[in-house]
Amino acid sequence: MITIDDTDRRILVELQRDASQSLDRLGDKVNLSRNACWRRIRALEAAGVIKGRVTLLDADRLGLSLTVFMQIRTNAHAPDWLVRFSDATKSMPEILGVDRMTGDLDYLIRARVRDMADYDRLYQSLIRKVPLSDVSASFVMEEIKETTELPL
Repeated sequence: MITIDDTDRRILVELQRDASQSLDRLGDKVNLSRNACWRRIRALEAAGVIKGRVTLLDADRLGLSLTVFMQIRTNAHAPDWLVRFSDATKSMPEILGVDRMTGDLDYLIRARVRDMADYDRLYQSLIRKVPLSDVSASFVMEEIKETTELPL
């Protein structure tokens, strides 16, 4: 873990809100020159704190209106199975996140699809690629909060 001071934290908060803003605008917000901002951003990138910069899209406007959480249980815990599972989920663009869990659940998958038929195609594709002992799904009825901003 690296040491992040208050100025770094303010820069990170601003970049999380809008990574496309100019260095001049960012500098004004955090009371630094554009060059000082640039140096700090480069240092944060080099340290791995800033992993990348992206454009956030509106999934509904792109026809991907159904969010599904797939709860996965498996009897297979061998390293080769995990590699197959990891490769399979990483190869499927509908899958936005995969987490290994504690408790009853082995894995939780978050995916974005067009509709139920699209979800079924995703499900069928996944079970063809890797054996699973149990898959259940929950569908989001209302998204109350969605953010990529970390609480700094």
